[in-house]
Amino acid sequence: MVSTVKSLGIWGIDGYIIDVECSVMPGMPSFDIVGLPDTAVKESKERVVSAIKYMGFDFPLGKVTINLAPGNIKKEGSGFDLPIALSILIASERIKVANISNTVFVGELSLKGELRPVNGVLPMVIGARKGGFENVVLPIKNAKEACVVKDMNIFEAPSFYDVIAHISTQQELNKVAATEDMFSTDNIYNCDFADVKGQETVKRGLEIAAAGGHNCLIV
Repeated sequence: MVSTVKSLGIWGIDGYIIDVECSVMPGMPSFDIVGLPDTAVKESKERVVSAIKYMGFDFPLGKVTINLAPGNIKKEGSGFDLPIALSILIASERIKVANISNTVFVGELSLKGELRPVNGVLPMVIGARKGGFENVVLPIKNAKEACVVKDMNIFEAPSFYDVIAHISTQQELNKVAATEDMFSTDNIYNCDFADVKGQETVKRGLEIAAAGGHNCLIV
């Protein structure tokens, strides 16, 4: 059986949709990931296998192939752990899920199935909205960053088990919404410009960027 779970990646500074396809076929046991994965994506195999077994599921025997489409763009980071694990359970018919065609999944898995945060969530969620998706399932520590994107349902998940319960309609994840407090909280930093000696041109450039809300690049 073949299953497809939607996920998100970053190309430059833009987020884009990735199809995480899983095929489980009879044959000698193997687990391969194709679609130009980097080292972090390749290493997800060990995390995914451990998380699936820790949740009490048997990892499917046979030839398991994961394809990250489109195949002509290099996939980077550990955020594909969650959609890869879900696609394996769905393709092997370990779980039955409701319609998830309008939901994207991002998150790194621990060996125990806990969800860890990933980088670049904000442009990813913006990319999901541009792609016509409405629901995003993320690790708890990424939820506040993601919920600033309007017209998106952001669900925070503490673990792989909670995501399975959510898509199996057993227990819905907590939905996170932006609040005024998120934008009014004062940030306290240990570093100060007063600690930097010299570099007046650089400091002035950073002050102008901060004052105008501009991006800046220091080389």
